[in-house]
Amino acid sequence: MTDIFRVIDHDIIYLSYDEPNAEQNYSDLCSKVPWAKRVHGVEGSDSAHKACAELSETDRFITIDGDNRIREDFLMQEANLSEFDLTDKVISWTALNQINGLSYGNGGIKCWPKKHVLSMKTHENADPDNPHAQVDFCWDLDYIQMNGIFSDVYNNATPQQAWRAGFREGVKMALDQGVKPEIEDFKNNHWKNMHRLYIWLMIGADVENGKWAIFGAREGLVKTMLSNWDYVNVRDFEYLNNYWKEIKNKIDENNIDTHIENLGDELINNLEIPIGVRPLDAGGSRFFKTVYKNPVRNPKFIDKEIG
Repeated sequence: MTDIFRVIDHDIIYLSYDEPNAEQNYSDLCSKVPWAKRVHGVEGSDSAHKACAELSETDRFITIDGDNRIREDFLMQEANLSEFDLTDKVISWTALNQINGLSYGNGGIKCWPKKHVLSMKTHENADPDNPHAQVDFCWDLDYIQMNGIFSDVYNNATPQQAWRAGFREGVKMALDQGVKPEIEDFKNNHWKNMHRLYIWLMIGADVENGKWAIFGAREGLVKTMLSNWDYVNVRDFEYLNNYWKEIKNKIDENNIDTHIENLGDELINNLEIPIGVRPLDAGGSRFFKTVYKNPVRNPKFIDKEIG
């Protein structure tokens, strides 16, 4: 068995659910990877990844999310990972988020061990006695974090898509290893996650539907940390789709700024986090993206930060 890991040696599977730009992104992938396979519309993150594993003809398989577009140089990537036992390791590459300029595992490309995926129990299939596996993969699996940005996440095609992206990160970034912390412990979370959370709460006004992502992140954080809402609902896309119907009946482009600022007040007063009541405007967001440098990953370290 060779010590060199090659992307091109593995099945590449496009994993989509209901993303409004899924067909456009799939067409882009097929223009670069004509042999790509696809899993679409499977409800539940655990079940969807198991469907990918069942479709794969290689021992490991690569997933491209429905809101993600790969960069062509990804296909040429090779790495010497001989120091790792890859049997149960997920290899993760960062993606550049087009809303706020963050680059981390969220929405990025992953390479999964087929056998392990078929036996894992996460999200909707998680053991009720395992709180760490209820809403994310990363606390129940080991990740090898790779450097380099090899894809771009476009999760702002519609207000709903942007809101859902922000809401989910607002919830998940608040959690400590997948579990809701006490308010007094909240800011003791991994510093990278806290910084990313603050950015979700402040940046994005310069792109289409970016304010909806900011609103979603603030709302997700408020509901998680400042209410009795069951944060496990964040894993259920149909729950979120139904919740969106309630939101769009009371919030629109004419009053979203007020709602964002109200949530900002609530977060500052109750969590004492270093954000502004108002997010940065379009010019401020563009400036931030120009000067901000995302933290460098160490591929020799299996990091338990989110994503």
